[in-house]
Amino acid sequence: MTLKDLKVGQSGRVKSVGGEKALRRRLLDMGITPRTFITVKKAAPMGDPIELLLRGYVLSLRLDDAQSIEIATESEIKKPKDSEDLKSYDLCACGKSKLR
Repeated sequence: MTLKDLKVGQSGRVKSVGGEKALRRRLLDMGITPRTFITVKKAAPMGDPIELLLRGYVLSLRLDDAQSIEIATESEIKKPKDSEDLKSYDLCACGKSKLR
């Protein structure tokens, strides 16, 4: 799935950034790097451009450019099934996790 396929209100994590050399460099410079969490906030009336929320700022991006960004949706992101996956971690009083 690409960033272009996400609807308003949907979120995902960047898997890869493609495109031509100059476009790819520009997207990476704007903070769209692998493992970055992105939410689609708005879309223009005709659908192009879209407004994204990432890294604490808002970015508008054309759909042609969004098509070169591969996204893993929230349902595709691996989540722990139960506490057994997390039993090797402890939480200290400050809320930080530490490995046993």
